[in-house]
Amino acid sequence: MLGDPTPGEPWARPGVAGGYVVAVPPRSRIDLDALAAIDVHVHVQADLHGHLALDDELAAAAAKYFKGDPYDPTVPQIAADYRALNMAAVIFTVDAEAATGQAALSNEEIAAAAAEHPDVLIPFGSIDPHRGVAGVRAARRLVEDHGVRGFKFHPSLQDFVPHDRAAYPLYEQLQDLGVPALFHTGQTGIGSGLPGGRGIKLRYSDPMLLDDVAADFPDLTIIMAHPSVPWQDSAIAVAQHKANVYIDLSGWSPKYFPPQLVHAANTLLKEKVLFGSDYPLIRPERWIRDFEALEIRDEVRPLIMKQNAVRALGL
Repeated sequence: MLGDPTPGEPWARPGVAGGYVVAVPPRSRIDLDALAAIDVHVHVQADLHGHLALDDELAAAAAKYFKGDPYDPTVPQIAADYRALNMAAVIFTVDAEAATGQAALSNEEIAAAAAEHPDVLIPFGSIDPHRGVAGVRAARRLVEDHGVRGFKFHPSLQDFVPHDRAAYPLYEQLQDLGVPALFHTGQTGIGSGLPGGRGIKLRYSDPMLLDDVAADFPDLTIIMAHPSVPWQDSAIAVAQHKANVYIDLSGWSPKYFPPQLVHAANTLLKEKVLFGSDYPLIRPERWIRDFEALEIRDEVRPLIMKQNAVRALGL
């Protein structure tokens, strides 16, 4: 585990081989009224042992796509960055080991590290659907024993079709646990420009594939990540039709948002759209600077920046 939680916290207990297990999510530590915003899309790119979430080729392709300097923050660095901004952050890695061969960062270590910063960090886990029954059991342990508050999926990177019935036992578990599922949708910078895109299939991230999941699991909160280019109209239709579906705005500078997404965020989806940056590939400072220039109604801005996330995340 990454360090120890704050001494005396009632939600932490000793675990095996040292470290700690978070027995109850530290929900009360986030002062929602004091926060300027909640970023629902923040990647943990490195652990404290020097392991990275992506191999060198995929990381370089993503950095080139986003035109940013390489930055692989650990959980304590993320906490410091967001505390300085007076924001909370939903943090996660992506378990895509079956498809990429890259060993996943530890969900348990991320959760334990987040427990040291409960004023700003909300830990999500990531389970590769290819793990089958073992993955289903792992999801329950992560929530019940480690304080994980939701799960991140990347269908293209994890090489699975979201509405594949083989993934349904995992979704059923998340629905039973009452935690949201965050799905990558649309184009991805991972593999961009590489021969064959490194085998990564964009069509697996068509948001219309999540319509089946939302219909079959009506009590599962689903967050569709990113402007879903080239399927933006599909994402808007699904979010409008399914009460349990939200859209996060991460992964794109707001100045590049499709016009129909801006219109929907101002009107029929004003309570269904969430602030997300895609940190560290897009920093929240840059995202907010560009968002401020966008034609978003004054009464809608606080919904997008914080209030919708409070409801979607069950904070």
